[in-house]
Amino acid sequence: MSHKAELPAPDGPFAPLPVPANPSGTNGPIAVSVEGLRVHRGKTTVLANVSFNIQQGRITGLLGPSGSGKTTLMRALVGVQKVTAGTVSVLGRPAGDLQNRNDVGYVTQAASVYKDLSVVDNVRYFGAVHGRGREDAHAVLAAVGLGEFAKRKAGDLSGGQFSRVSLACALVGRPKLLVLDEPTVGLDPVLRADLWKQFSEMAAEGTTLIISSHVMEEAGHCDSLLLLREGMLLAQLTPGQLRVQGETDDLELAFLRLIQAAESEGSAAS
Repeated sequence: MSHKAELPAPDGPFAPLPVPANPSGTNGPIAVSVEGLRVHRGKTTVLANVSFNIQQGRITGLLGPSGSGKTTLMRALVGVQKVTAGTVSVLGRPAGDLQNRNDVGYVTQAASVYKDLSVVDNVRYFGAVHGRGREDAHAVLAAVGLGEFAKRKAGDLSGGQFSRVSLACALVGRPKLLVLDEPTVGLDPVLRADLWKQFSEMAAEGTTLIISSHVMEEAGHCDSLLLLREGMLLAQLTPGQLRVQGETDDLELAFLRLIQAAESEGSAAS
């Protein structure tokens, strides 16, 4: 991810809109809490004063164009990103705490599996790391649509199938928090729909999911949204609230209108 320009200060252009205290509309335990998070790379600000809370058992969409800071924010949540300032709490502990090792799953855009092992052996290996039984692997593979490919070497799969092996390896640990970096890229519409159904079922069982995407169409599947642009949190709200604020049912257009409103407010304040 490249960041060529300095971002404005938090009170300049693109200042974040007010964040609802309870954007999902219900009360519940907080799974993730971020306060004043800043990440710098050299003289470039990648994330600027980002603050939000995420409730347990909800699907939160992390949305924004390429280069907006989505992946950096997710890395901070799982504790593998060096932060400049602020605090990140995950499941009541600091991000990266060793006690979260079995409770937090992270699926990156680059598949993290062994190409020379079969699909099922990959999943069994990661399951064993988390103390899961061998039988769990087949259940997870069925859930992500890879049951018939269990014996095939991971390196012989198509790109979309290969990425789903990484998802299966994360799911087999039964994480309390699952962070997914654009998991539906390159997948056909039917499989995308199946995965979102699986995500909804996981959330209903208590898993907290944070799913990044640059496709606004997927925002409608989420309970709440974090809208990022150029490292700034523009808003945290529900898809319904986004439609109301953007005065349209088209979520992409509504997002663009929020950006335009933030730009106008920033220009008026300068």
